[in-house]
Amino acid sequence: MSGLQRIDGNGKAPGKPPHKESALLKSRNSPVPLRHAPPVIGLAECFRPGEYDRAEQVLADLRALGVRELRTEVSWAECSTSAGEEWYDWLIPRLAQEVSLLPCFLATPSSLGLTPKTSAPPREPGVYADFLGTAIDRWGEHFHYVELWSEPNNLACWDRRLDPEWRIFCEMLQCAASLARRRGKRTVLAGMWPADPNWLRIMCEQGLLAHIDVVGVRGFPGMGEFDGNEWSSVLSDLRGVLKRHYLKRGLWITGAGYSTWRLDELGQIREFIKAAEAPVERIYWNAVHDMADTFSPAEEVSGDERKRFFGLRKADGTPKLLYRLWESGGIEAAREILNMNSHPLRKQNFSQKPSLIIGGAGFIGTNLAHRLLQSGKPVLVYDNLSRPGVERNLRWLREVHGNRVQVEIADVCDKRTLRSAVRCADQVFHFAAQVAVTTSLVKPLHDFTVNTCGTITLLEELRALDTPPPLLFTSTNKVYGGLGGMELVVQGNRYVPKSPSIRLSGIGEEYPLDFHSPYGCSKGAADQYVIDYARTFGLPAAVFRMSCIYGPHQYGTEDQGWVAYFLIRALERKPLTIFGDGMQVRDVLFIDDLVNAFLIAQESMGRIAGHAFNIGGGSKNTLSLLELISLIAGLHRETPPIFFDAWRAGDQKYYVSDSEKFRTATGWEPWVGVEQGVRKLYEWLRMTRGIPMPLQEPDKEPHEVCAD
Repeated sequence: MSGLQRIDGNGKAPGKPPHKESALLKSRNSPVPLRHAPPVIGLAECFRPGEYDRAEQVLADLRALGVRELRTEVSWAECSTSAGEEWYDWLIPRLAQEVSLLPCFLATPSSLGLTPKTSAPPREPGVYADFLGTAIDRWGEHFHYVELWSEPNNLACWDRRLDPEWRIFCEMLQCAASLARRRGKRTVLAGMWPADPNWLRIMCEQGLLAHIDVVGVRGFPGMGEFDGNEWSSVLSDLRGVLKRHYLKRGLWITGAGYSTWRLDELGQIREFIKAAEAPVERIYWNAVHDMADTFSPAEEVSGDERKRFFGLRKADGTPKLLYRLWESGGIEAAREILNMNSHPLRKQNFSQKPSLIIGGAGFIGTNLAHRLLQSGKPVLVYDNLSRPGVERNLRWLREVHGNRVQVEIADVCDKRTLRSAVRCADQVFHFAAQVAVTTSLVKPLHDFTVNTCGTITLLEELRALDTPPPLLFTSTNKVYGGLGGMELVVQGNRYVPKSPSIRLSGIGEEYPLDFHSPYGCSKGAADQYVIDYARTFGLPAAVFRMSCIYGPHQYGTEDQGWVAYFLIRALERKPLTIFGDGMQVRDVLFIDDLVNAFLIAQESMGRIAGHAFNIGGGSKNTLSLLELISLIAGLHRETPPIFFDAWRAGDQKYYVSDSEKFRTATGWEPWVGVEQGVRKLYEWLRMTRGIPMPLQEPDKEPHEVCAD
């Protein structure tokens, strides 16, 4: 069993060279330099009997984050059953194989309590010590510290109405702590929540602290009146009590966390940083996973919905922002993002009203922001950073443009923050969306909430203004459904329409809407709401129904940015999976041409408000999947392995935009051709990965990949 390891300035266990602590402690996020060593940082997680797979997942997450300390609860009530004993016989040794474990022993068996509930004092105080002794005999080789109970001043954990003078509690813990020390264990006094100096004074006066090595305290900003800014004063008050009783004891935060039940993932980062800078020896951050319907023994009677959302990962396994930043760059990466968002919008001193780009840290938003900033226009990027990798775009924008790009890290469904952003802007671009068809099939409610409800929230904030800024909303070609009524024929490695007019011009706005996937439904509904708000309420707003966009700053995935995804797979020498036969065709539009369209649209809002426009590369800029693979083979001098899978629901075999309506209204047209654009993206991807360009071999023909 390894000893305790201190987490370095990056939030990682030793192994990589740590950052100098002085640099960390002088972060702009700390107004007063810290005068104490940073605490050991651990995580807290509870398990219910039988959660073998989840325990393994938690250990995998701890490895990914470089965390070596874990606090978990051991239920006395569960241990009184054979199933509970069997569970902890597996759990405790398994966890201790990889982490330094702090077990917290709590929860009275109903048969032993003054009343039949886990928060009741036992009828005989000594039986808790008997249980602890048995636990140490059985599992003691796997831990060095024991935490005795949790949140005793919380009625859900200890019903003090049955023990108003704390005599049962003190006698119970004195017996248990004395036994634990005789067995070679160090003792942690149950973490207080809320922190209460008067309660600690009572424990001192009753003599309990004579058997205690460490005093625990807990704090959860947003739950009750506790504010994360209070850590220093709260801890100072507790130290004052100990000093007045001539006691020198360790002080640990045995539980701290922030609920993201209101989608405030930046708030979780903010409170984590505050806790990580608190003057204590150790903290345990709650929790690794959101609870879903899994409650800890201490929480199962409280019924507080907020307690479900303390995790670094959502219940479905999706990592939250703090997890992603911590994993990729340690605590310093989280601090960096927090610093980008360090000034509330109401205090911004914009000399000129900014362009507000909602979803502005993504691929399209980054390119638009860069162009606007180059022209001297201030930009406010509004993004919840939910898509992995977009923080790199923010970092790049800040490196290039400094504080001329302002950042608000928030969700589009956060009405209050969105209202502040909208009121300081003179034009709005709305790109924030759940953009994957596959994700919409798995999480349709989330898809609807982001795409439809988020858009209506924005429209309502605009409608509330006397002079709302013009809005440009990006929709999708998926609003036209699968285009199943279109007759297609095979021509080479692609499908083409049988209709000469569609083959020549593409799909126009007169084509009927037909939503074939949850994603199509959510984006289509948002599309129609924007148009209707423009017509009904006079909002200056227009819609772009976009085809496939590609270019620099795109971190492609299978169903988001397929051109970039294919190129990245080739660079990484990883196989490609094609859904369908690979002959499906899309028109592709290079990002620079799309940005031109955005700027022209805002300038022309008086003429185009209330209308939707199909925007894409058009019939002159089309690719089938197989043709793109052939193009990549010519650029990269090798072809990635290819596998085929079944067609996905809602996939279109052919979609090419007819942008004539927008061209007629504004004069816009695309200038970057397919081969030129794909080469630009390929070169950018190689450059950002530090891969030199391959030597040109003009005598070799590009390798063609056939569908069969």
